[in-house]
Amino acid sequence: MSAVHPPGLDPEQLRGHLDRERPGLVSGPLSVRLIEGGRSNLTYAVTDGTSRWVVRRPPLGHVLATAHDMKREYRVISALHPTDVPVPAPLLLCEDESVIGSPFYVMEYVEGVPYRTADELAALGAERTRAAVLGLVDTLVALHAVDPEAVGLGDFGRPEGFLDRQLRRWGKQLDASRNRELPGIDELHAALGRSLPDSPAPTVVHGDYRLDNVLIGGADDRINAILDWEMSTLGDPLTDLGLLVMYSHELELPDSPVSTTAGAPGHPSAREIVERYAAGSGRDTSAIAWYTAFAWFKLAVILEGIHYRYTLGQTVGAGFDRIGDLVPVFIEHGLTTLQEG
Repeated sequence: MSAVHPPGLDPEQLRGHLDRERPGLVSGPLSVRLIEGGRSNLTYAVTDGTSRWVVRRPPLGHVLATAHDMKREYRVISALHPTDVPVPAPLLLCEDESVIGSPFYVMEYVEGVPYRTADELAALGAERTRAAVLGLVDTLVALHAVDPEAVGLGDFGRPEGFLDRQLRRWGKQLDASRNRELPGIDELHAALGRSLPDSPAPTVVHGDYRLDNVLIGGADDRINAILDWEMSTLGDPLTDLGLLVMYSHELELPDSPVSTTAGAPGHPSAREIVERYAAGSGRDTSAIAWYTAFAWFKLAVILEGIHYRYTLGQTVGAGFDRIGDLVPVFIEHGLTTLQEG
């Protein structure tokens, strides 16, 4: 095997650890491939030529441990795996940083496609696209139906005051990235704070629930696995729905580095998505405009942070030079959503 491998995961170090902790799991030299598309934690496909696995680790360089907690991710998929929620089977957690340079965990490799753009989704055709997106909604209903206490996640978060805390958190994130005027963003933040809805009973919240964070596959285009649990916690389930609704709007921005799948023929409307969720979950979704506006605000802050790092020369790659132009669009959508309900 070639000594060349992606940064962050040495296959020989990994194999040595697996041989010690899970004897017989690996039957030959390992090769490693970085799976592109993740925004934060790094994901690798690993194979011995016969079997395949997936390894997750924090980003390279100095990071806040609380933001890239491998133990936390491993805990939530371990708790959810016996339920009806589709997640990869957890295999091993390693908190010893001496093995590959950071904590990591290993899980099963699940077949499927993460659809990231409308063009990719359009290849399914209108009927299959509709079924896939409605399946995404139904899977969210299943996640939010899990009793956290029953699966050992009763202490997985602090649901009391969740929305207020989220709003303050993203406000602080915004302040940490300010280096230009952003008309309307403080108005949006303040308006969200004045109209906080009453949260329903807390559930496990994914935190970044969208079509390209699930794997779809098989003859019936079912959701085989939900991925990227790094933002999961206990909190208000409608924050997941609000984000899903936000990603169900067409951005109408040609060549945008941020895209949604909403333009694919057959894609259900935002209204239909909300109605499907309400019918399946039994929850009151009358305040969905607030949750959707909050999603627009949160994404505006995230994009502004990326733009800020780009202006400092800390981010390189295709598309980063256009991120800053998107932020005012997200702010406008947030204000409009909140004002029009």
